[in-house]
Amino acid sequence: MEIFKPNLNNTILAKKRELQLYMSGPNYAGNIIVSLANLPEFLRKPILQKRLSEFFSMSKEDKMEIINNALQAGPTIPFDKFSTLFKTWLEVLCNLSEEQRHVMFSTYITEITSHPEKIIAFNLDGILEAYLSLTDEQKNKISNTIGGIVNSLDDNSKKRLYLIIPERAKKEIKI
Repeated sequence: MEIFKPNLNNTILAKKRELQLYMSGPNYAGNIIVSLANLPEFLRKPILQKRLSEFFSMSKEDKMEIINNALQAGPTIPFDKFSTLFKTWLEVLCNLSEEQRHVMFSTYITEITSHPEKIIAFNLDGILEAYLSLTDEQKNKISNTIGGIVNSLDDNSKKRLYLIIPERAKKEIKI
């Protein structure tokens, strides 16, 4: 009786075709996010730094498209991978200027206040845990930036944001 041995070449080709089909879809930023989530940190961090530096040179419309794609892709990533990627993203943002953090977070906050349904599929408590795993200095940088943005929002946008952010997150981020 012959034991079934899968053909490794066919398996590799099938995975390569699957990846090509996946990467050829319209959500390129989302595809990049999923790929980044699966990389080890020593590769993920420098790639993320490069992608973020490219983000700041984009037009406002392109930034919004990237944010929309990220909000669409985030919930599709297994949470353990997403959490690791999110923490790395926050760490990289902490190494950027206040102005760059402001641009990044205000772009997300603008999209979330305009379309709060986009954040519903996220594990917000888990995201908060990733934030809480940062150093105190990193948490202060993030909360100061987000706090400044939230304080500058109109009352309607603040109300919409407050409705979707868990109480514990509001307390921890000081908004």
